[in-house]
Amino acid sequence: MKIVIVGGVAGGATAAARLRRLDEQAEIIVFERSGYISYANCGLPYYIGDVITDPGDLTLQSPASFFERFRVDMRVHHEVTAIYPKEKFVTVKNLETGEEFEESYDKLILSPGAKPTQPTLPGIGIEKLFTLRTVEDTLRIKEYIRKNAPKSAVLAGGGFIGLELAENLRELGMDVTILQRPKQLMSPFDSDMASFIHSEARAHGIKLALGYTVEGFEENGDGVDVLIKDREPFHADMVVLAIGVTPDTKLAKDAGLELGIKGSIVVNDRMETSAPDIYAAGDAVQVKHYVTGDDALISLAGPANKQGRIIADNIMGGDSRYAGSQGSSVIKLFDMTAACTGINETNARKAGLDVDTIILSPMSHAGYYPGGNLMTMKIVYEKETYRLLGAQIIGYKGVDKRIDVIATAIHAGMSVIELKDLDLAYAPPYSSAKDPVNMAGFIADNISKGILKQWHIEDLDKLPRDGSVTLLDSRTEEEYAYSHIEGFINIPVDDLREHLDEIDKNKPVYIYCQSGLRSYISSRILESFGYETYNMAGGYRYYDAVINDRRLTEAATACGMDKPE
Repeated sequence: MKIVIVGGVAGGATAAARLRRLDEQAEIIVFERSGYISYANCGLPYYIGDVITDPGDLTLQSPASFFERFRVDMRVHHEVTAIYPKEKFVTVKNLETGEEFEESYDKLILSPGAKPTQPTLPGIGIEKLFTLRTVEDTLRIKEYIRKNAPKSAVLAGGGFIGLELAENLRELGMDVTILQRPKQLMSPFDSDMASFIHSEARAHGIKLALGYTVEGFEENGDGVDVLIKDREPFHADMVVLAIGVTPDTKLAKDAGLELGIKGSIVVNDRMETSAPDIYAAGDAVQVKHYVTGDDALISLAGPANKQGRIIADNIMGGDSRYAGSQGSSVIKLFDMTAACTGINETNARKAGLDVDTIILSPMSHAGYYPGGNLMTMKIVYEKETYRLLGAQIIGYKGVDKRIDVIATAIHAGMSVIELKDLDLAYAPPYSSAKDPVNMAGFIADNISKGILKQWHIEDLDKLPRDGSVTLLDSRTEEEYAYSHIEGFINIPVDDLREHLDEIDKNKPVYIYCQSGLRSYISSRILESFGYETYNMAGGYRYYDAVINDRRLTEAATACGMDKPE
């Protein structure tokens, strides 16, 4: 059997290696138009920032090492220019010699990946405007920095690559601004959780210009002007476009394959395209979202590797199926870790789901053991069924561990309540006896039993201020004096029993504390005496982070206060 693979990075290289492990006799040819195969896309910003110092560390395999291990004919600088599904051959151009030739196949695997999204704007293509997707892109940026020692950079886009690159350029001492039309970074996160990411970026000197529309680019002296709608241009020594990626599917389109979202390749759960004997994997394919079942584009290395393996199994007579992508991802931003899985609240509501959320701020490990840090967790679940839909966690230690546990729970079809039953490893340096994941389950269990009723930050403006409800801050007098939500009276939880006569039993009581724990205890005290209570999800710490970020973002949008000098 002869198998031709277009693209030699995550999906293509994985498929090639798996094919060889399953069949020593198969003829396997991989065409990769770049000069590199099996490289670590996610490591590229860290080479620019000198965290990774050897460029060789970016490539997991070379054509020579791949051939030595797997006997796969890996041809770099070869671009497949056309596919002929009926005749079962492709045309190929050797980019080094210009030679063009045909290559037949029994089975064809498409793993062309995605290309940086480049809008049709004036100035696209100027020398100091970069994208970051391939090793060649990385080397180009690295060489520019080495030769020109730029002092400032504007990054258009605040997704994973944009944020990682912002950190690394900042660590090199550059003045860095992230500029984009959406008013939050990191769209997989809800805007409230993105507040914590914004705060960390600002704390390390990254300027955020959110809600700004880029209209073009112009060379200006030794730098670049980024043209902004209805505003003065931003000027920087270099600009990087990081506004996302687009499936690279011209080959598939020209060959008449069925296409889906943003021109992505439509495949079934066996990763088969609409054409016989042609498979596709990676960032170029449309998948099913594991949680919603809707069509989706999810560009991550993990899914691409799994899809490549599934294709190899099926080509060799197996029946492997792709269950869908869940979007589990994690990012480092200076000292902070932010991770998510499943769907966020925003997208759940857009999908028509009736959802609620749990927000908690547990310690990363036992409070009595030194070095613990707070993390903020947001759990999204379906109201009636308590089906676990997604989670977002932001903190400094133990974030990746908890998101992986919840990702596994979602895949297993568990309810949010069942998180309380998970038997998770505990030792003081690593966790608490009640792990944060268990705590989320305990909260859900209380909600399901009516022991806990919540109110959310979005409800604040709707709370009556006419005296028909009681608004209660259950923190200490010192905390209240330092800062509080206007209109709330202060009765510390430990003093509450002695002040019950000051609270009207005929009025609902809306309570908050710093994290939600003391207000929950206040709620239970009051409920035992016949009061109707509602506890604020997330507490004042969460409220303060979200409201402060909204104010900063709105101020920056209004007057450009985050704009670099």
